Amino acid sequence: MTPPRHHRISALAALTLAVGFGCGYPRVFSGAARALELRGSTYFTSPPWKAELRSYNTNVAEAGVEHYLTIELSPQAGASLAELSLQQIRGADTDFIERLDRARAFIGRPRREGPAVPVALRFEPAEGLLRLRFPEPIPPGTTLTVALRAWRNPLVSDTYLFQVVAWPSGPNPVASPVGVGTLRIYEPVPLP
Repeated sequence: MTPPRHHRISALAALTLAVGFGCGYPRVFSGAARALELRGSTYFTSPPWKAELRSYNTNVAEAGVEHYLTIELSPQAGASLAELSLQQIRGADTDFIERLDRARAFIGRPRREGPAVPVALRFEPAEGLLRLRFPEPIPPGTTLTVALRAWRNPLVSDTYLFQVVAWPSGPNPVASPVGVGTLRIYEPVPLP
């Protein structure tokens, strides 16, 4: 039998009460955003859950293109965003992620850019992982877009999928899967 609604309490509410009453087990530290620290690790309380990957240049072998990854941080995220990682999980051109060699970030969405945000890009070839670190963590309630520049689009048309993971700012951050970004690359159809 399910307990009545007024008797149920969520784990987050229990943690909030524990912090509020000073139980000492979980603690909240101050910073750009208050983050949940539990057993020495930092967590998002409401992690980002959707990765939007958009491109306005989708033909095979197109040169000098930018692909836009947009993440929305909830105002209740509980922590600032320190890092994103991308890993290609599908696509015929398996070396494509290595060609994403430059990045710039800004507040807002593609074609509606706000202030620039510092970002550092690092590719880890052994894991096939692209890491985007934000020296100034992105606060909750922010819509962030990272423009990933590739010197060339894939040579093969396909649907390319990228697993996106977010890392909160704080000691011993615990990663949160955001979702899968989809990028479709097309073979241009010649006009008659």
